[in-house]
Amino acid sequence: MTDHPVSLSGGCQCGAVRFRVGAVGRASICHCRMCQKAFGSFFGPLVTVSDLTWTRGRPKRFWSSNLVQRGFCAECGTPLTFEHPAGVELAIGAFDDPSAVPPTIQVSREERLPFFDGLPGLPLKPGHEAALFLATVVSRQHPDYDTAIWPPEEPTDD
Repeated sequence: MTDHPVSLSGGCQCGAVRFRVGAVGRASICHCRMCQKAFGSFFGPLVTVSDLTWTRGRPKRFWSSNLVQRGFCAECGTPLTFEHPAGVELAIGAFDDPSAVPPTIQVSREERLPFFDGLPGLPLKPGHEAALFLATVVSRQHPDYDTAIWPPEEPTDD
């Protein structure tokens, strides 16, 4: 693994599990069927890491094969880890700034879904429709930065 020294943090959607890493290595998207199912998506975006510290909570784990455990938040289900004999990989989307960890390689291309290459050509939903919907949303998602406590304490009427 070619480590790039950084200090990146991240965690699950609900904030029950948070992490910090000291270095990231190879960032990939994996097209294998196990990653598709584990992420509920067309591929699994993962990055090798070192100096992993769990700063809040810990993931629950599932043995997806005889060699691999996958970690996820037991509260909200966010996929977090791919743990194998050679090390640990984290889900790129779980980082507070996933743009800091761009994929550099595709893995298991032979299992790539047949429509994958056509995705960038799909029509875009008009921005104003999405903006109207998003204006009504009250997010309960953990923010993309470390917090001392989560969820926030509810104000009291004292």
